[in-house]
Amino acid sequence: METRLSRYIWTHTKKQQLWILLVIALSMIPYFLSFDVPKRIVNGPIQGGGFESADATQLFGRIAMDLPVLGETVLLPGMDLDRLNTLYALSLSFLMLVIINGLFKLYINTYKGRLGERLLRRIRFELVDRVLRFPPRMFKQVKPAEIASMVKDEVEPIGGFTGDAFVQPALLGGQALTALAFIFTQNMWLGFITAFMVTIQAVLIPKMRKRLLVLGRERQLTARQLSGRVSEIVEGIHAIHAFDTSNYERADVASRLGRIFRIRYDLYQWKFLVKFINNFLASVTPFLFYIVGGYLALNGQLDIGQLVAVIAAYKDLPGPLKELIDWDQTRQDVQVKYTQVVDQFTVDNMIDSSIQTVSDKVPEGIVSYPLAAVNLTVADDSGAKLIERINLQVQKGEKIAILGNAADGGEAFAEALGRIVWPESGRITVGESDILELPEAVTGRSISYVASDPYFFSGALRENLLYGLKHAPVRPAEYDERQLKDRNWHVEEAKLSGNPDHDVASDWIDYQSASATGPDDLAGPIGAVLETVQLSTDILDLALRSKVDPEHHKQLAEGLIGMRGALREALEKEGLANLVVAFEPDSYNAEATVGENLLFGNAVGAVFADGAIGNNPYFRKVIASHQLHLSLFKMGYEIAENAIELFSDLPPDHPFFQQLTFMTSDDIPVYQALLNKLKGKSFEDATADEQSRIIKLSFAYVEPRHRFGLLTDDLMQTIVAARQDFHANMPEDMRDSFERYDPDRYIASASIMDNVLFGRLSNRFADGAEQIKMIVMQILRPLGLYDEVFSIGLDFDIGTSGKRLTIAQRQKLNLARVLLRRSDYYVFNRPLASLDQRTQEQIGRSVLKKLESDGENPTVIWVLAQSGLASEFDRIILFNRGAIAEDGSYESLLEKDVFNKMVSG
Repeated sequence: METRLSRYIWTHTKKQQLWILLVIALSMIPYFLSFDVPKRIVNGPIQGGGFESADATQLFGRIAMDLPVLGETVLLPGMDLDRLNTLYALSLSFLMLVIINGLFKLYINTYKGRLGERLLRRIRFELVDRVLRFPPRMFKQVKPAEIASMVKDEVEPIGGFTGDAFVQPALLGGQALTALAFIFTQNMWLGFITAFMVTIQAVLIPKMRKRLLVLGRERQLTARQLSGRVSEIVEGIHAIHAFDTSNYERADVASRLGRIFRIRYDLYQWKFLVKFINNFLASVTPFLFYIVGGYLALNGQLDIGQLVAVIAAYKDLPGPLKELIDWDQTRQDVQVKYTQVVDQFTVDNMIDSSIQTVSDKVPEGIVSYPLAAVNLTVADDSGAKLIERINLQVQKGEKIAILGNAADGGEAFAEALGRIVWPESGRITVGESDILELPEAVTGRSISYVASDPYFFSGALRENLLYGLKHAPVRPAEYDERQLKDRNWHVEEAKLSGNPDHDVASDWIDYQSASATGPDDLAGPIGAVLETVQLSTDILDLALRSKVDPEHHKQLAEGLIGMRGALREALEKEGLANLVVAFEPDSYNAEATVGENLLFGNAVGAVFADGAIGNNPYFRKVIASHQLHLSLFKMGYEIAENAIELFSDLPPDHPFFQQLTFMTSDDIPVYQALLNKLKGKSFEDATADEQSRIIKLSFAYVEPRHRFGLLTDDLMQTIVAARQDFHANMPEDMRDSFERYDPDRYIASASIMDNVLFGRLSNRFADGAEQIKMIVMQILRPLGLYDEVFSIGLDFDIGTSGKRLTIAQRQKLNLARVLLRRSDYYVFNRPLASLDQRTQEQIGRSVLKKLESDGENPTVIWVLAQSGLASEFDRIILFNRGAIAEDGSYESLLEKDVFNKMVSG
């Protein structure tokens, strides 16, 4: 990148800068005239200069020029106006000049603002582009938060300064020189006074502001370091909690904040001192004008109009001068920031931009060439050799397993094949070409690398699964007329900002690589790879636990309502008719909580969020009308007594607490104190808060689960009656905030599984949840609902870095997105390390079988954690201490007893 900011700005905005400088030069004409007109108003119509007689007139608006050949040429003849009309004309002229000057400022500021935003966009894109071309070692040295902070925040002032880089000194300097020139034309002595004071300001203030630049740099650096430290705290939060270092982190952050506070406080002190001196010098000059100018006016050496015009001109001088000084400080400040950013983003061995050129054509593969490691040496960041001077050739279609301990070099070799690390010496070649010199359009599609530490982007599971297919736009997005106009505007601005004009809204998916012709038949390949890695069941489970909007999934909602009956039939066939107790509008569901039976629906929206319905006046009125408040208070009191009696002596981590849905181990002493306080007292004697806390316990009670014997038939009937009253007489303003259970309707506030069950699982079945899940999954396909439900699972938001998935699910998904695309070489670097050995071998065999069945005969290089899967490969390579110890077929290594030696070793 260009090291000088001014040169960088001029290089990319030269034409625009020249145009705006021309506009500024033209704007100085009306600016100068706006100083002259007030003098003419005061000396002419107001004081009567030129209007000595009552009928005197003056020529207004005449414009003439003396030309060498033509002589005097009159452009406008003007008109004769009396004193009053001249006053009106001059005043209107002044107003017109004010408007013209304002329009010039509007145009100049708008133009330079747009210019600045374009260059800011260019800089940010260039920085991100450079991040994408960093060598792999850089990502072990830089903190993501610091890089993000520089791209987002630290270059922001640079973009703002871009429009001012040449425009501001020209505009402000022009205004200041115009005002100074006007003062000189009125009186030489006042001009010298002004020039002298301006010189002092122009020299003294910038020198004083050098301290501000130093403090500004310190502030920027400490703020960036704080950002990086906070990022580390977020990423390492589990380690912080595990080692009880949260207070150490607080002390560290407090120390950093203290340093920032000191720097900013010093900055404020020095800043306002400079401002005080600047304002003082600016105020001294009018004082001298009044003294000197008044003296000259009294002696007849200066007329009143000239003095007023000089004062008015100087009034406009300190503003541009101060802004010009501010501009110089900003220039130095942003130059420092720009230099720091350039230094941070200038690294050795950066990937050449031509290697990452977008290619919308399918490049020629490299499968016909052997893959070879030639004198390959790979070292870690400390310089220790992970593998040293190995030579290895991999032929087309070979299935190679790499064995060895974690530090023996097999993983480092796989990382080198995947271009995750770069060789310290030697190279990896395809034919005669180094893979680091081949375009990523070739290597990125021909070599698929999978490790055990996958990274996923925030968003839907589907988008992350398809991520490996998004190489280039394959079909443009469709736009209506208004959208197309907006798109064309964005394309034009992208070109002016030096950004690519690729449309992210286009379809980027390489369907051919996924063995599909388009989006309509992509579901088949997706389903196949997810089955291969045993992730289909997990995705279905995510879907069943998801909520869908029935307005957007009308057919699915109708199908799920019909599935309720199909589920009952399936349960009867399996002899599990009692596994699910269905919700019935007129009866109590013994497997549901008291609260669920009472409300028989779900609160939706913000009105009843966080259990607010318990304090709703209408709800409390219904409860009271059935005397349920007394019954539920009594039930809650007995629940508290039983829980304290049974669990108060147990340790907090006792598994029995998992059965308590209404109370945690931390609540035991709280309720124990509350019972002691309420002992012997009636419902009326308790406060509203105490009543609410006791009744709340009853809402989570389930008789078959907790078995305290507190639910009688009469109480259950009363709860059902209260439920019916609650729904029958519900106020209109509450109906949109509550969704009632209805056997003939889809419940939008419930998950897909809850809609299918429309009831609760019986507590008599220990593995009921797993049984019902398998039965539901089995009947989805015959009913034609499987594909849409599965699609909802693919739309599951996996969260930041995919952390809403388990590590096993993330590793399976990572493997699946590689299998979804067709490659010449597959490099698997212990991709399923978190799974048990049996599952790893099952999935491994499925993966190899799928790659063979696809008919492309790709080359597979798999770093195995154990030797159990080794028999599936054509060739086994054993690494030991950074070198190849054995290389042969499974049978030959079996004869050498290599695998037993590995286990014993």
